[in-house]
Amino acid sequence: MTQDELKRLVAQEALKHVVEDKVVGVGSGSTVNLFIDALASIKGRIEGAVAASEASAERLRRHGIRVFDLNSVAELPVYVDGADEVTEHLHMVKGGGGALTREKIIAAVAAKFVCICDASKRVPVLGKFPLPIEVIPMARSYLGREMLKRKAQPVLREGFKTDNGNLILDCHGLTILDPPALEAELNQIPGVVTNGLFARRGADVLLLGAPGGVQTLKRKG
Repeated sequence: MTQDELKRLVAQEALKHVVEDKVVGVGSGSTVNLFIDALASIKGRIEGAVAASEASAERLRRHGIRVFDLNSVAELPVYVDGADEVTEHLHMVKGGGGALTREKIIAAVAAKFVCICDASKRVPVLGKFPLPIEVIPMARSYLGREMLKRKAQPVLREGFKTDNGNLILDCHGLTILDPPALEAELNQIPGVVTNGLFARRGADVLLLGAPGGVQTLKRKG
């Protein structure tokens, strides 16, 4: 099966986790786009969606799915999103598309986080994919120096601004052995909005598209 076919497989499987007559949280990225397309087939059975990016919100609207502001939603039973890397512990690196802050906020609100991706995204240790950090523009150089101290090579994502109007530094060369600790540490650097480690609130369920079908992993504990 092709990578796109695997993504489509997990996107369809994720529909089983959607709670009827409720709002569903929707992330961003290519796999999530396929989930949004699949969600359109049951749009009459959900109240609507909360989107982690403007692009996802627009795709939802095009399918006739009502888009809610997160502040107007009292409960969010499930959030569905992809990952750039994910471990067996369901710790993730996210933010390749630049929506990491909004993704992290929605993940925090959701009762259940379902991660959907193809098997190529599963890794033993996080860090091969550069870690994105969203930073307030005036703190860009300071954050760069701080990341150099941590043996990372920070690269400004040229010509890119997040939906929040901030910048992203993609930090290469990290081997992330303790994701929850590094996530907390980086978020304490002044000027950092958030970083792309999703470990302190990782996924609850991972749907992994593999040639043999969809593998389901659940968070231990």
